[in-house]
Amino acid sequence: MRPRFPVPDWARRYDASLLGADVMAAVIVTVMLIPQSLAYAMLAGLPPETGLYASILPLVAYAQFGSSRVLAVGPVAVVSLMTASAVAPVLEAGLASAPAAALTLAALSGAVLVGMGLLRLGFLANFLSHPVISGFITASGLLIAAGQLRHILGVPAGGGTLPGIVAGLAEQIGAVNPATLAVGAGVLAFLWATRCCLKRGLVGLGLSAGLAGGIVRAAPVAAIAATILASAAFDLGARGVALVGEIPRGLPVPGLPPFAPDLVLALLPSAVLISVIGFVESVSVAQTLAAKRRERIRPDRELFGLGAANFAAAFTSGYPVTGGFARSVVNYEAGAQSPAAGIFTALGIALATLFLTPWLAGLPQATLAATIILAVLSLVDLPALRRTWRYSRPDFAAMLTTILVTLGLGVEQGITAGVLLSLALYLWRTSRPHSAVVGRVPGTGHFRNIERHQVITTPGVLALRVDESLYFANARFLEDRIAALVADRPGLRHVVLMCPAVNEIDASALESLEEINRRLSEAGIRFHLSEVKGPVMDRLHRSTFLSHLTGEVFLSQHEADCALAGDQPPEPQKLS
Repeated sequence: MRPRFPVPDWARRYDASLLGADVMAAVIVTVMLIPQSLAYAMLAGLPPETGLYASILPLVAYAQFGSSRVLAVGPVAVVSLMTASAVAPVLEAGLASAPAAALTLAALSGAVLVGMGLLRLGFLANFLSHPVISGFITASGLLIAAGQLRHILGVPAGGGTLPGIVAGLAEQIGAVNPATLAVGAGVLAFLWATRCCLKRGLVGLGLSAGLAGGIVRAAPVAAIAATILASAAFDLGARGVALVGEIPRGLPVPGLPPFAPDLVLALLPSAVLISVIGFVESVSVAQTLAAKRRERIRPDRELFGLGAANFAAAFTSGYPVTGGFARSVVNYEAGAQSPAAGIFTALGIALATLFLTPWLAGLPQATLAATIILAVLSLVDLPALRRTWRYSRPDFAAMLTTILVTLGLGVEQGITAGVLLSLALYLWRTSRPHSAVVGRVPGTGHFRNIERHQVITTPGVLALRVDESLYFANARFLEDRIAALVADRPGLRHVVLMCPAVNEIDASALESLEEINRRLSEAGIRFHLSEVKGPVMDRLHRSTFLSHLTGEVFLSQHEADCALAGDQPPEPQKLS
């Protein structure tokens, strides 16, 4: 196990020259993470301190086992929403309380991630196409923002889907609390203004871009401080403004999550989805930031890192975590040089739970809701629908389906529908692969589509290039394609199947090739292959196909064209 869990490379080479940069980055990320942790815990339907607990030991665990130097692990918006969605049925069934269910969910997520790492299953994330992920994140952002409007308005509306949220808000529109609305709208306006205008204004006043960016990132902390003071000065709690309330002071007490069989079975499907989504989001961020420093991310090692972080959350009163985009970018831009910055951030959060929580009791929930709304709206990318429509209609269909199902039915149904539709569209697309009759480009040894280029074809020879691997879904299509082409060419003597894009020939496709060879032979036509890749050729050698092939296997199409050009029927003789 030592190669899997070595002493981290960064720890071996850590020295004082890296300490200052990591501490500075940690201070900046800690300031950003405190309001985020509180807000995302509320989004997950958990007590606010749960978000703080999930931002302590998971950071330390990832620093030991992860492969990214700047990835910041902790609660994120999408996983928080998925946690709320997974915990709600458990609460309805009375299987466990929300915090207990969240602990079990984190432990199951950790087990799934570590299991995937042991089996080297990081490639499974590739089944989540970018349009599906983009659509899911966009829909989740809209769903989260809509769900937080009830806290901005001060009404008890609920709902887990967009129609349900809108209907609930419409029913309660007459019960809007003016004081809550003033707080929520005011914080929203303040945060939007700081994000849009403050940095540019500070740079114009002569501040450096880095300092200006740090001030902007501290805006949520300023909003929290201001609304806490306003709550005390104007007694907002007495005016009907919902407050965070008493937050336990101190560090989380380690303990085992409940593992009742019914609870595990109820949460396991959600844990798998959360693990895969979290891994895809995390490794995408890690690889993007690593590329800027010419560093390497190892996906299987990331599975261990995220698994360890989720186990740490499960045993310290947290909930599922993953690498966050915003905080990781901030960590990178703040100059973090190693995962030690995450450890220092964890220390900062721990100090906050020890000394700052008594001050948070008077914090309006509308402030946290406004923080969430502004954070998640940056995830919404509706113009991507237009870009995807212009480039690929099947990908657009998968993206739109993911968005609509997520908004209309829920997060788990949305991501499942997107994945299933993507796979179905892939099977449909590859079942009718692009193929082209090719000819030689004059003066070269290159062969191109006769419908796109001015090419030279050899009489009596049909060269067909297929641009897809051959497998059960398209085997019959190839048979029908060749049969139709042969029927239109009565003088045909040779058929060459050009295979530069064929990376695989499965058993079904092999039987189709044998059938094509037999039919062509009965028609007096020889069947040839060209440009067959080595691994494909190795598998053909393990079958009897080559011994029955009526033609030859050519190294290149140019070689096939030259060899078959001389095998032409004799010119008909005129009788004298």
